[in-house]
Amino acid sequence: MKALIETLRNIFRISELKNRILYTILLLAVYRLGTFIILPGIDSNILQDSFGNAGAGGNLLDLFNVFLGGAFGRGAILALGIMPYISASIVVQLLGAVLPSIQKLRTEGEAGQKKMNQITRYLTVAITFGQAISYVVFLNGQYPGAVIDSSPFFWAISILILTSGTMFLVWLGERITDNGVGNGVSLLIMIGIISGFPSALINEARSTLPMVFFIEILALGVVTMAVVALTQATRKIPVNYARQMMGNRIGQLGRGNAARQYIPLKVNSAGVMPIIFAQAIMFVPTTLIQLSGSESLTPVAAALGDFTGFWYNFIFFFMIIAFTYFYTAITVNPNEIADQLKRNGGFIPGVKPGKRTANYIDTVLSRITLPGSVFLAFVSIFPAFAMIMGISQNFAQFFGGTTLLIMIGVILDTLQQIESYLLMRHYDGLMQSGRVKGRSRRGIAV
Repeated sequence: MKALIETLRNIFRISELKNRILYTILLLAVYRLGTFIILPGIDSNILQDSFGNAGAGGNLLDLFNVFLGGAFGRGAILALGIMPYISASIVVQLLGAVLPSIQKLRTEGEAGQKKMNQITRYLTVAITFGQAISYVVFLNGQYPGAVIDSSPFFWAISILILTSGTMFLVWLGERITDNGVGNGVSLLIMIGIISGFPSALINEARSTLPMVFFIEILALGVVTMAVVALTQATRKIPVNYARQMMGNRIGQLGRGNAARQYIPLKVNSAGVMPIIFAQAIMFVPTTLIQLSGSESLTPVAAALGDFTGFWYNFIFFFMIIAFTYFYTAITVNPNEIADQLKRNGGFIPGVKPGKRTANYIDTVLSRITLPGSVFLAFVSIFPAFAMIMGISQNFAQFFGGTTLLIMIGVILDTLQQIESYLLMRHYDGLMQSGRVKGRSRRGIAV
């Protein structure tokens, strides 16, 4: 406890870091305030009651509502949240793997990144506009009485407000990234998720026996530690560099007193994206069956829509493994890494530069992706096991899946930034070792 208090004192002794933290907290408070401002012409009480009853079994809308801190189920002005921007970013990233023009922008440095950001923003406006129309149609059709006035003026104002709200959150996230601590967009998602944790924890404590609740907390701690290990696990490939002339003497990086550099390949390079892809696709056949109205396919839709059912989790498990390999393949390019090493005079000991280096990196990446994908799949279906064992749905969602992975990833990233400020000012880090485990000061960024 004494070490923690001293660390907090060190944080607030650094004026720049203190200002960044306070600035981040202020903007996050603005975001939370916006989730409680209701759209004009919406009866939020009816909407929340109807939404809660309709979503009791668990569906994609419940997942959105969790990410958005309840704004989706309240009919707030920020009901669409930052998710359209995330969707636009994913689309641009996937297009970068197939379109040469997008690939060229990636190689143009800061200027290319600005153009890609601009494309992402324009695409966000288009996606948000479409989702805003769908949201208003959804409220008007699914929740009778929630929409007080369904006039064309209400539709126009609601769509405009929802689109503006999402773009305001994009601006808010960029301001946090530039002037605050951590990644702004990720923090907005995490705050929405974590806002539901206190109420879920209190309700679970009230509805279960004290001993059972204690066991559940222990299980949550074990799962959290396992997800932290998965997030931080890396395979370090050592790299040496050829001798170079430095003034009138010859130097060689990676030998003697110099620290050897390495390529850190993450065991889970895909992060949380395979779960998001798999969850989105799992709802496609269910939606199509419901729209078709076929009674013979109703049992199939029921099986694919049951979060705790065997077939849903069986298909979901293997889809996550497949999407982990897919997303890793489009985000980590062994040929590009090998070319960078060759241009900089680097080589992996025992491996020839060029094609053989790319093949070696690809082989290592494929081998570590298999256990990483299987572990990620188990983490993603663990909330279903928690619900089967009697844990309430609201509390079970924190036992794994997208929510826990996002929370841990964002928290670790933010702590690493805070630690870097402490170490630069010659203070001890957040851990006794002076470093957050898994972070490298001398790694080649992949």
